[in-house]
Amino acid sequence: MRSFRIEIPQSELDDLKQRIASTRWPDEIPGVGWDRGVPLGYLRELADHWRSAYDWRAAEARLNEYPQYVTEIDGTNVHFMHIRSPEPDALPLIMTHGWPGTVAEFLEVIEPLTDPVKHGGEPSDAFHLVIPSIPGYAFSGPTGQVGWDTGRVADAWKELMRGLGYDRYAVQGGDWGMPISLRLGLADPEHVVGIHLNMCVTFPPPDPAAMAGLDQADLARLEFTARFMQDGTGWQRIQSTRPQTLSYALTDSPVGQLAWIAEKYKEWTDSAKVPEDAVSRDHILTAVSIYWLTATAGSSAQLYYESSHMDADFARTWAGPWPLEMPVGVASFPKDAVRPVRRFAEQIMPTLTHWTEFDRGGHFPALEQPQLLVGDIRTFARSLPR
Repeated sequence: MRSFRIEIPQSELDDLKQRIASTRWPDEIPGVGWDRGVPLGYLRELADHWRSAYDWRAAEARLNEYPQYVTEIDGTNVHFMHIRSPEPDALPLIMTHGWPGTVAEFLEVIEPLTDPVKHGGEPSDAFHLVIPSIPGYAFSGPTGQVGWDTGRVADAWKELMRGLGYDRYAVQGGDWGMPISLRLGLADPEHVVGIHLNMCVTFPPPDPAAMAGLDQADLARLEFTARFMQDGTGWQRIQSTRPQTLSYALTDSPVGQLAWIAEKYKEWTDSAKVPEDAVSRDHILTAVSIYWLTATAGSSAQLYYESSHMDADFARTWAGPWPLEMPVGVASFPKDAVRPVRRFAEQIMPTLTHWTEFDRGGHFPALEQPQLLVGDIRTFARSLPR
């Protein structure tokens, strides 16, 4: 393992600004809003802010406040943040982002989780945090290999935690962090003591009788899922089938990359009219900048292809079942891209012991509702054997 600092050359930042200024803009049908994608007026204004006002150096300095490392596991580089708690008996916790997430997603929860006494908790609530970039993503860089599906990432996380000397640890994740975390529990049951998810995918069982007795809230969740599968999964189909073709556009056009990601901060968050209703503009631009500056739009999309083709079925990647030995906890946020049904979750995760349904928040709770997420992780962890 070697120390790592983010140090983007100024020439790359200058090139980014020049490319934004030279954008060739499309036309737009008036009055359609967000229904057909990101509105032209919104994106032009956001891109101009990215070019003329956003401060990458401030974001870079914020990330560099925390210890970062790079190591090689299974033939690929893995970048990770490793923040030790001042509490020596803290529980190690590995947190996994998804797409279009990055390690920057967790900046607001690092200190409350590692130093709870300063943030309304008890010393026993403390965690030693390990926050890796998924292989193919951001500062981990492209894998250069086929076969990096969620199971292989989980095996890499197992090796990472072993290399750090942690023989007892908890796991947390959402989006891709969900199947990776669950597979890590399957891969390392001797050392994983609990799994906390802030996203949980559930599909109706094949037997129609399973639908009997569902209340109106659960029926609404199923109705949302049906609409989402019909209208909201275009990015998934492209990244799962033709990631290389997509990569040319997103790696060459910063505004294309901006639109591809900003749309998800609008659709998957607890926002009203624009993404900034839920997530700060600076964070959106930090996330997009990381994908752009590391040129990992295409390599990050490969995880979709691998987890569709290596596992043979994309749904099975997410839907389990998960015959785990350790407790599982779920925090469900109402505006997430996924709306789980608890009855179905209990069938695929028989060790489910903790379930919280919040009244606000969406797909990125570490950004949208960091206090709620921290509180739920603490509550779940308190139930784990010490």
